[in-house]
Amino acid sequence: MSARSDLVAAWLEPRAEEMVDFLTRLVAEPTENPPGTGLGRCARLLEEEMRRLGLEAELVEITGPHTLEEPFIVRGTAGEEGKLLYFHGHYDVVPVQDRGQFTMRREGGKLYGRGTADMKGGIVSMLYGAAAAKELGLTGNGRIVIHLVPDEETGSVVGAGHLREHGMIDPSAVAMVTGEPSGTSIWNAARGAISLKVSFEGREAHVGQAAFGINTFAHMVHVAQPLLAYAEEMAARPTGYTMDPDDPTGSMVVVGGLSGGGSNFNVVPADAWFTVDSRFNPEEDLHAELERMQTLIRDAAAEVDAKVTVEVTQFQPPAGTPADHPAGAALAACVEEVRGEPARFEMCGGILENRWYDQLGIPAFGYGAGRLDVSHGPNEHVDEQELIRTAAVYALYAADTLA
Repeated sequence: MSARSDLVAAWLEPRAEEMVDFLTRLVAEPTENPPGTGLGRCARLLEEEMRRLGLEAELVEITGPHTLEEPFIVRGTAGEEGKLLYFHGHYDVVPVQDRGQFTMRREGGKLYGRGTADMKGGIVSMLYGAAAAKELGLTGNGRIVIHLVPDEETGSVVGAGHLREHGMIDPSAVAMVTGEPSGTSIWNAARGAISLKVSFEGREAHVGQAAFGINTFAHMVHVAQPLLAYAEEMAARPTGYTMDPDDPTGSMVVVGGLSGGGSNFNVVPADAWFTVDSRFNPEEDLHAELERMQTLIRDAAAEVDAKVTVEVTQFQPPAGTPADHPAGAALAACVEEVRGEPARFEMCGGILENRWYDQLGIPAFGYGAGRLDVSHGPNEHVDEQELIRTAAVYALYAADTLA
């Protein structure tokens, strides 16, 4: 470790128990999304902690249509005007398998509980990293702006979308990093997403008069076939970005993740529907792929004279910053400085909120203490020491990008 790493470590390590206590209190806030409850209490806790750490803090009310309970963007600042670096995170979590997951437990150097990895643990590291950078004078002639949003787990349109819609993301920022559970890797790219609901309208008839009905289940099965072939085709088109060796490299399409329809077992179904959910590699043109899927559906429906409606329920572009971008090289150098080993760049197999910044031309990365393979599960956890190491990386990254 370098002299400045030692300086940051000397600031963070005596605060290790504070960090654990803060994460304990965050985990205890049941911010499950869906349905999106308990958000206001958690937002106020985050604002309070920011102020305690010497950061400027405010709650930004989210306006517009939504079904969330008291959603706020928690916005914090460390440093003065000048160069700008964004730290970004989300404080909602996926639903628990057991209510006991809202009581954090400490075992063998690990902290277990909902959100410890994804990503309340990341939030703790970001806030303490920003506080260390400010108190140690590492922000130079710039500032860190922290955005914590309430709805990443359900698409992020309400929270991060609000930031984008209201001009709260400055395109001149030097970089953005989100504390998603990347393990020891840096995620410099993420897939985009298209989700569809395909619905059919037919005519009901009793089984004894089935010939008079129009069977939407039959139409659904027919239309799904070319989409299943399309899913196989996309899976065979690998990305050029580096990925975890165990992860599939093609674009992923799931046909029929949810489906339904009909009124009874002995009645021709007059309605039916199924979903299509996809994660497209950054190389793909999502507008073109959406048109391809819609054309496949229309053409197959026409073959059987099916009445079909396609609803686009999600359209989120991918994100990608080259690994050799100066902002990426700086982050990798900080990771190596703290961990003592070269950093690895990988593409995240899912979607990340870095896309909202990437769309504005801001170099955007995911780097956090948690691990993706335990996130969302019954044994979700984060390593205590990784919280401190990651906070140190954030502090040093501020020093290098804001100098």
